[in-house]
Parts: sequence; C-alpha cells; structure tokens
Amino acid sequence: MAPTSAPWRTDERPPPAAGTAPEPVQHHREPTPSRPASAGLWALIIAGGYAAGLAADAFGVPAPYLLSSLLAGAALALCGLVRDRLPAPANRASQALVGALMGSYLTPAALVSAAPVALPLTVVTAATIGLSLAVAWLLARGGRVGRSSAVLGMVPGGSAAIVTCADELNADVRLVAFTQYLRVGLVATAAPLAAHWMTSASPAAGGHPAAGGGGAGSGLLHLVAGSDQLTGLVTLAAITLAGSWAGRRLRVPTPLLMGPMLVALAATLSGVVPGFAPVGALRNIVFVLVGLDVGVRFTRRTLLRMRRLLPPILICMAAVCLGCAGLAWVFAGVTGTPFNDAYLATTPGGINAVLATAVSSHADVALVSTVQSLRLLVVLLATPLIVRLLAPRWPGPASVSGGSGGGRQVIRPPGGALRHDPATTSSDGPSATART
Repeated sequence: MAPTSAPWRTDERPPPAAGTAPEPVQHHREPTPSRPASAGLWALIIAGGYAAGLAADAFGVPAPYLLSSLLAGAALALCGLVRDRLPAPANRASQALVGALMGSYLTPAALVSAAPVALPLTVVTAATIGLSLAVAWLLARGGRVGRSSAVLGMVPGGSAAIVTCADELNADVRLVAFTQYLRVGLVATAAPLAAHWMTSASPAAGGHPAAGGGGAGSGLLHLVAGSDQLTGLVTLAAITLAGSWAGRRLRVPTPLLMGPMLVALAATLSGVVPGFAPVGALRNIVFVLVGLDVGVRFTRRTLLRMRRLLPPILICMAAVCLGCAGLAWVFAGVTGTPFNDAYLATTPGGINAVLATAVSSHADVALVSTVQSLRLLVVLLATPLIVRLLAPRWPGPASVSGGSGGGRQVIRPPGGALRHDPATTSSDGPSATART
C-alpha cells in the first residue's frame, strides 16, 4: 500500500489540480511591533512634560511636574502615539538622581534638632509603617490587589522612589503609581486645609532647610543646592556613578536607586561635601522622567481596572490617614509638641507638599523635615526586604500581570520551558502576547 501523504500544515494551501492555473501566492506576515520612538520624539515629549509641569505649578497642583507628566504620558499611551517605554539611559539616570535627592534630605542640623524626641519619633515612625502594612494586608486579603502591589502602594513616603523599584519587586507599577500618587494628592490637598484650621501652630523654629544643605536657588542655571554649581554638578555625577556601581557590586535591592541614595546619605551626614542635591530645573526634569515612565504604561484596560479598585483603595487610604492623625495626637501629648507640628510630621507621605505647608503655616520645619526624612529613609531601605519576606506569605493573589498584581507574567510555550515575558507589563493586546 502506498504511503499516505503527510497532512497539510494549517498555513499552507493544497496543490492546484492538474490543468488549472496556479493561484497567486499570498504572503502572510505576522504583525510587526511598532518601531520605538526616536530620540528626537522623546526629547519633544520630555519638553512637553516639563511645559505641562510649569502650567500645573502655576495652578497650584501638588507635585506638578511629576503628576502632569504622568498624565501626559498616559494620554499619549491611550491615544497610541507612544507604545514603548522611556529609553533605558533616561530611566537609569532618573533612578540614580532620585536616589541622590532622597539621600540629601537628612542633614546634621535636622538630626540635632530632633534629638530630644528621638525615642517617640522612632516609635511613631515604626507605628506608621506597621499601620500601612496592616492596611496593605487587608487590601491583599480581599483578593483584588496583588500582595507586592498592595505593600508598595500603601507604604508612606518616597512615591517616586517606590514607583521606580516596583518593576524589580514584581509588582504592578501602574497600580503602585496610581495608589502612591493618589495618596500624595490627597495629603497635599488636606494638609494645608488642616494646618489652616488648627490654632495650636507654634512659631517657626527656622527657615525651610533645603535638601543638601544649600538654598533652593532660582533660575534655569541653578541646578544643584550649593552655591558653586560646577562643583555641585561634578559631585552629583560622582555620587550617582559611584552609587550605581556600589549598588550593583553589593547586590542591594534596586541598586540604581539605593546605591546613590546611600552614598548621598553618607556625603550629606559628613558635612564636608558641597551642595549636590538636584534643585530647580534639574529636579523638575527628574520628576518629569519618572512621571513619563509611569504614564506610558497606562492603557484602557488598566484604567478600567483602577476604576473597580478605587473604592477599596480610598477606604484603605482613609484608614492610614486617620491612623497617622491619631499617632500625631499621641506624639503631641507625649512630647509637648503642638498638634499642628505633629500632624505635619506624621502625614503619610507627600514630603515636598508637607514641607511647603510647614513653612507657610509657621510650623517647626526642622522637626517636620526630620521626621518625614527619617521615615522616608526607613521606608526606602526596608520596603524591598518587606516585600520579599512578607508578601509571599500573605493571603491573596500573586502579583502577575494576568492577575491582580501585575509584575511579569509566566508564559509556557507549547513544548517549551517556562519563561518570563516582560512585554506583558507594558502593553495590552497582541503585542503583549508571548511569541513562541
């Protein structure tokens, strides 16, 4: 018996019958992914984000450059004008500069002014973090938010830094950013109103301490906190490069962020390093880069999902804010600190807006800055460890983009081994599907 012919593949046509003209061959090609945006286009997008930040700042929007660029990036992604992530060099530079900025907040003068209340300060800081973790546990237990995303979304302080490390910690960076920046907006809006209503505000203990020990400066050419701009810029570059190298060598969590932050912290506490903290236009550009990197990740599917999660997230935020207000009342009673100062010192994040409120309401800026900065430092150092140690033990769904958390989705190709598809974190539809 003659052997039967092998079955035709699904993407092939049977051979034409004898005596018939062959049909024209139709070439079927898989849709090619969109070409990445050019450097010139990204330069225009960054400039547009900066212009949007200027407009938002004029209208008094909290964290204007960060929030406005986030919204601009989301609008571009939703319209399909941008389908790729922020270029890797810009993303790495923004992480390192954010780390250097965070490490510059804790100055020796601020530590000296807070020494008399060191013990209650430590207790309040630990209690605030514990309260946030408890609320994150409840949010994850509901089964609608991934465990890593719940922790990163609820930790108080360091929004830009927390968002930059969400990817590495296998969390949904879009959900983390939405939760963090919503909290910043709520705190920045409520803090001035609450400070205005309180009548127990004490006279200002001093001027607003600028990060890095120098004045904030003004003008487009004032890029670092110190008076010597060239020396400050060289120092900033050395700190970011040395910190990034050390973070990778020491294998610390989120090395491009944590390494520069620790080096900047050591330089700030030494008191001999000139002012290097990014200020003015440079700091605004850093926040624009962070905002754009987050904004271009938002899609229609993401927004629909955020709408369903908004009620439980708002309830959890209200619980954290009320709990921090209770801690402020206890702190004020134990230390004799005016409640206005204690409230501003213990608000859950929004450090820039809170410090501005402290200056305008004649609060104890040194105390507010120290408490907020210490908690910020503890949160940034401890959060990656907390996520890796506690989140896997908690109830709730794992943080995968196909579920409720959204980190990296595990794909099993037919007949292949498990692998991770990073594209699932940044887009929807066919481009987000793993090709085998």
